[in-house]
Amino acid sequence: MLEKATRTKHLFGLDPGVDLEGAIFDLDGVLVDTARYHYLAWKRLAKELGFDFTESDNERLKGVSRIRSLEILLETGDITMADAEKEEAATRKNAWYVDYLLDLDEKALLNGAKDYLLRLRENGIRIALGSASKNAPLILDRLNIAALFDAVIDGNSVSKAKPDPEVFLKGAETIGLLPGNCVVFEDALAGIEAAKAGGMKVIAVGSRELLPGADRYVASLADML
Repeated sequence: MLEKATRTKHLFGLDPGVDLEGAIFDLDGVLVDTARYHYLAWKRLAKELGFDFTESDNERLKGVSRIRSLEILLETGDITMADAEKEEAATRKNAWYVDYLLDLDEKALLNGAKDYLLRLRENGIRIALGSASKNAPLILDRLNIAALFDAVIDGNSVSKAKPDPEVFLKGAETIGLLPGNCVVFEDALAGIEAAKAGGMKVIAVGSRELLPGADRYVASLADML
C-alpha cells in the first residue's frame, strides 16, 4: 500500500498537498452507461403523451432527479400535470427502465471502471457511490461491483438533487471522512457544481469545454490506471 504522502498524486493525479482518503463516484456516465435505457423509457412515455422526445432533448436530463427529469420532459411537450399524475408517470417510466436493466451485466461497465475501483481498494481508499438514481443498488448488483463500495448514497437517501451537495456530503459522512479529503468523479456539470459546493476535489469524465470547474479531466477511468 502507498504511503499517504504520495498516494494522492499516484492514485488521483492531483496536488499531493491534500491527502485524499475517499473517492465518491457518480454512476451513469462514469461507471456504466445506462443513459440509453433512460432515454428509451422517457421516449416511450413522451410517445404515450403524444409528442416526440429527441436525444437532444434528453441531454437536459443528465444528472438531475427523476421528477425534475419528468418536469423537463413535460415542458418539452408543453404538457401540464397535477402532482399525483406526475408521480404515476414517473413510476411508469421507472418500471420500463428497470425492465430494460434486466439485460445489464458486467460487460456494460465503462472502460477501466472495475480495475480502477479495485486499485483504490488495494490502496486503502474508501469508496462511496453518489448518484441521483434510485435504482443504483440494482445496477451495482447487475454489474457485479456492489461489494467494492463502502457506502451507496442514491436517490432513496437524499431529498435534494445536484447541484445541491447533499449526496456527496452524505457520502463523505457515511465513509467517515471530511469533504476536503474526498475526490468526486462526475460526468455532469450539475455534479461538478455539487462537489465543489461541498468543498471536494473533482475529476471530470469528459471535456473541459463541456464540464468547466473540475480539477482534472479524463476520457474514462482507464486514464486513471
